Amino acid sequence: MTTYLALHYWAGSGREFEPLLPLLPPGTRLLAPDLPGFGNQAAPAGFDYSVASYADWVAQYVEQQQLVDYHIIGHSMSGKVAMLLAARRPAGLRSLLLLSPSPPTPEPMSDADRAASLAAYGQPAEAEKTFNKITRIPLSNAQHAQVVADNLRTTQAAWDAWLLHGSREDISGELATIEVPCRLLVGENDQAISPAVQRQQTLPRLPPGTMMAVVPGAGHLLPLEAPEEVLKGQYLT
Repeated sequence: MTTYLALHYWAGSGREFEPLLPLLPPGTRLLAPDLPGFGNQAAPAGFDYSVASYADWVAQYVEQQQLVDYHIIGHSMSGKVAMLLAARRPAGLRSLLLLSPSPPTPEPMSDADRAASLAAYGQPAEAEKTFNKITRIPLSNAQHAQVVADNLRTTQAAWDAWLLHGSREDISGELATIEVPCRLLVGENDQAISPAVQRQQTLPRLPPGTMMAVVPGAGHLLPLEAPEEVLKGQYLT
């Protein structure tokens, strides 16, 4: 059985991967947990919300699920987490599919944008603005409501920690040990992390031969906007 472990974006939840389920080949398993501080997942005692702590949590989840042969899909924030986990060369990991990942270097964000994002926590009107910024291909009303609801149920600790610390972490020096095949998939019209940033800051730090593909017209939420493109054979091994 092929198993994919799908890790969601910041201020999202594992349910962003639901559009992939009907498209998966028979016999494929998709696991999409909520990460600590997001969705329905409470943070463990003492959790510090660093990229390393998220990688530790995912490694524990892999052990709990007894995964011995699996692939990781890492989206946005979780792309950075997935890269760090892969650099540790865990047994059983076969490949990475990185969807619009936060780059391994500090994520480009102005001080003004960071302050505005911090101030937007828990505000429905701001969640709507975020939805409009990060999507470009129209979604259903239900998906729209889901994205906004996931934004609003994020804990403030997880929200603030990523903006103030996680997004600023530089893990690029640790990625030379990644040995599994990687794919990089980005939206043409991604306004959160542009294709240019991915070419400059992410792609050069992945294993030689890693391919980057651009989804025409898409924004940042590729599993919702373009699930068929995510599951195309040339992107997911």
